[in-house]
Amino acid sequence: MSLTQRNAGKDKDMAPLLRPRQSLSAERFSPYFTVLKSQPYNDPNSRTGGSNNLRSIAWNPVGTLVATGSTDKTLRVWNPEKPHIKFSTELKGHLGSVEKVAFNPTKDAELCSISSDGVAKFWDVRTKACFNEVKGLGEAFTLAWAPDGQTLIVGNKDDNIFVLSPTSPTPLASHQQSIQTNQIAFCWSGEKIFLTTSEGHIRILSYPNFEPVLRVAYGDNEEFQLNGHTSSCLTAELQPTGRYLATGGSDSIIALWDTRRWLCQRTITTMVGPVRSISFTFDGSFVVGGSDEGSGLDVTHTETGEKIHTFKTAGSCPVVAWAPTRYWLAYSDLGVLRIIGIDDKK
Repeated sequence: MSLTQRNAGKDKDMAPLLRPRQSLSAERFSPYFTVLKSQPYNDPNSRTGGSNNLRSIAWNPVGTLVATGSTDKTLRVWNPEKPHIKFSTELKGHLGSVEKVAFNPTKDAELCSISSDGVAKFWDVRTKACFNEVKGLGEAFTLAWAPDGQTLIVGNKDDNIFVLSPTSPTPLASHQQSIQTNQIAFCWSGEKIFLTTSEGHIRILSYPNFEPVLRVAYGDNEEFQLNGHTSSCLTAELQPTGRYLATGGSDSIIALWDTRRWLCQRTITTMVGPVRSISFTFDGSFVVGGSDEGSGLDVTHTETGEKIHTFKTAGSCPVVAWAPTRYWLAYSDLGVLRIIGIDDKK
């Protein structure tokens, strides 16, 4: 049965169902989402309110689970299609704010979380077991898995970056940075990492050696960096197709860099406040940024830079995360996880 046949006779105000990895054109995006409502995922046990309570959102690689970390030490894994808290799993153990969570990109039930308590914990979501932990990481706040799932990077507020393994109780290596380093992203081969800095630059280093990949000129020792922000660069996200690297800064700008020539192709200037997070749809066609100021989430078409839709929100949304296989957008709204795109009528 075709998609058209399945939708025949349905209420015309309902959005058509999309199969996993079925893309939308720019023209169809807004009509599709206009008729959908966001779904809240409330945690009645949450002990801290405010828009910054929810610090991190992460999907597992197949899009069947979404994890959240909060300032009240809560680490919870939700079933996106069953929003009631009884279908979620709380993972207990952190003694400080859970600053970042991320699933192993090669294992749909292996999760890493880091906290201001200086501990990275590795979890098996199926059993709720913490099967490894690494202590003594300082005020850790940034986390990125290598694409092969064998190692990951954790950075702290003293600008020390640790390389961890999910099977080792001690860091494999550490790299002290000379300038404030905010977030880190991997290229899809795992051979390069992108470091955002307080100077507004983005460094491109080799992994795992942490050596500059490019120089300003042949034979020159000066490191080539991306210079696209007038103030601190806070976040970076590589497009799933690998063509663009998106960076966001405290200057409220999202810059899209061509990864072949490392030129800024376009900038997105509709954001209000510092850009705290960036996320692409699974096909790389659309991008959205999160900020802890203003309200609403603007969706931009990656290739044209045109704003094509705005999701209405109650308040600021600093954390955004598109699902890896569908047009499901998870975001924090006044400290509560919400997801839009899930058809609750099917």
